[in-house]
Amino acid sequence: MSTAPRHHRSPQGGTPERILDAAEALFARKGYQATSLGELAAEVGIRTPSLYNHFRNKEALYRAVLERLLDRFAAPMEELAHGPITEERLLDWLNTIVRMHHANPNLARLLQHAALSGGPGTGELIERFFRPMMLRDPRLEQPGLRALGESGLQPWAVMAFNNLVMSYVTMAPMYRDLLGQDPFGEEALARQLALVRTLLLAVLRFEGESGSGSPSESQAMPEMAASPEIDNAR
Repeated sequence: MSTAPRHHRSPQGGTPERILDAAEALFARKGYQATSLGELAAEVGIRTPSLYNHFRNKEALYRAVLERLLDRFAAPMEELAHGPITEERLLDWLNTIVRMHHANPNLARLLQHAALSGGPGTGELIERFFRPMMLRDPRLEQPGLRALGESGLQPWAVMAFNNLVMSYVTMAPMYRDLLGQDPFGEEALARQLALVRTLLLAVLRFEGESGSGSPSESQAMPEMAASPEIDNAR
């Protein structure tokens, strides 16, 4: 787990900030390809040519939206990277991240669009937001994290937790009626926090299998049960 802070000065206040706010909402809802500058200008209440007074083109605007979101969401990871990475600090970090995604689901929604259809800055997004979580850090002394690192499963664990946190804010609205409550309400947030905390503690305190190391081939790729079709094809 390694990170290097970056600094970006985004426009402050006024029309540029209103453009960024509207663009963030539209890109999160429709993705980069399906969002037009015309509907964005209408959302802000200005003429389309006026957008070019603040941003060179649609790609520049998208990158500014992405960088503003990454500045916010990468900050807890950058803070975690300074100092000992204790169980308490990891739990505080995860608590902060979950609350941030509940408060602003736009990053998760934008990432979902980028994963499906791409968009400018996807490579930078991966390098800045995801890769630091994939790197092994010698300061991670928790037994479970050591076991994950030694078995080569840390990247899969990172992906699983990212999916758990971010897919919640993209998919939870579909479960609103089943839940019988607002998935972004305080009660739902408390339940989500309890779940991710329980799972993280289970990972942190996991002692590993006896003779830990990379999973054997038989563990990683269970042999498929033979079927008559397979037997006949031999």
